Amino acid sequence: MVDRFSKIGFILATVGSAVGLGNIWKFPYITGEFGGGAFVIVYLFTILFVGISILIAEMYLGKFGGSDTVSTFEKVGKENGIPSLKFAGFMGFNGLIIMTFYSVVIGWIFYYIWSSINGLPSSVAEAESEFTDLISSQIGIQIFFHTFATLTVLHFVNGGIKKGIEKLNNILIPTLVLIMIALLFYSMSFDAFSKSFQFLFYPDWDKLTSEAFVRAVGHSFFTLSLGMGAILTYSASLPKEASITKSALTVSLLDTAIALVAGLIIFTLLFQYGEEPSKGPGLVFISMPVIFYQMGEIGSALSILFLSALGMAGLTSAVSLVEPAVLYVKNRFGVSRFWATIGMGSIYYLIGIFAILSYSTEYGEMFSIGGMAIFDILETSSDKFLLPFSGIVIALAVGYGLGKKLEPLKEEMGNTFFQIWLFTIRVISPLAVLFFMLNLYGFIEL
Repeated sequence: MVDRFSKIGFILATVGSAVGLGNIWKFPYITGEFGGGAFVIVYLFTILFVGISILIAEMYLGKFGGSDTVSTFEKVGKENGIPSLKFAGFMGFNGLIIMTFYSVVIGWIFYYIWSSINGLPSSVAEAESEFTDLISSQIGIQIFFHTFATLTVLHFVNGGIKKGIEKLNNILIPTLVLIMIALLFYSMSFDAFSKSFQFLFYPDWDKLTSEAFVRAVGHSFFTLSLGMGAILTYSASLPKEASITKSALTVSLLDTAIALVAGLIIFTLLFQYGEEPSKGPGLVFISMPVIFYQMGEIGSALSILFLSALGMAGLTSAVSLVEPAVLYVKNRFGVSRFWATIGMGSIYYLIGIFAILSYSTEYGEMFSIGGMAIFDILETSSDKFLLPFSGIVIALAVGYGLGKKLEPLKEEMGNTFFQIWLFTIRVISPLAVLFFMLNLYGFIEL
């Protein structure tokens, strides 16, 4: 019997894959860096015309293939006389590459939850010192929390679709949404909420740069968990009667809503306590702990609540990143899910330790290549090449490779919307992502 999601289980699992650190950590800080409202409008526009189109394509590809990523692309390749297309299916290992550093970051979040219980830094200087000391000197602590994060993720991956992945997301995603709603209502009690709302939704076009356009395309792609093989793999277990279009729109709406709510919460607290929104990647680990300290007794509780939400988002995404590689090994080599999970988990766990060492003062030089830390190499290669390239492959494989196999999707969408989507997936989405990559590497400029 095929292990399939329930309808709500699929939605929550896919939302769990899409909603990750990118929504609560990355979206607020890049929005702050690029001036707020104008960036948000460009981001929403790219979600609509790039993100959703590729999300529908990846979901349909997964349902069509009904298996792991390699087998799915192999099937499409055979039907089009392109047997080498099966190699595109190894995008399912993109998630494993991401997990090498993603698990470390989840470990940092667990560390900060524990640290919040013991007290919060009273100044930015103290917070910066704590974070710098953690990544440069506290190797043992990082490995401990990296190990804890890994064991947690592998436990649920080993449970399979129904008993592991669906069960995790059925608990964590509703809990995450409730926490975010509670924090949103609390932030509405501050005078700075109106300023936060204005910053996020009223565009100042003078602050919109060419780089902001490129980052909006890149982030809209990253935040929906595209090009990692996760959506494709989950969609292989999609309930037969489920609507792909409705599922994709629901996931996109929830994913975007959580990112916007996170922005409102964080910017309200920043403005209320006199901090600037353009704090960069250190926003969560440096700026926010100081703000929670300034809030007094309630600050510690809010800090734990906020970091718990961040940790939940990280875990649900992490599970989806590991599953594609596990399913491939299980299907292709006939090993049990347990040993496939242990094998794939061990790979990213060990490389994750190298990533930790690459940031340390003592071993940094040893675990760097060309002067660049292994942690940064892994993050950069996935964000700037592997994911966008995989997105282009998905768009072209579905847009041009499935042909009449797209009839069920046409019936579901209706002819007008289908033709719009088909043009988008064949032309607009690939060109937009290609433009993103070419601009990123300096070949073209706006």
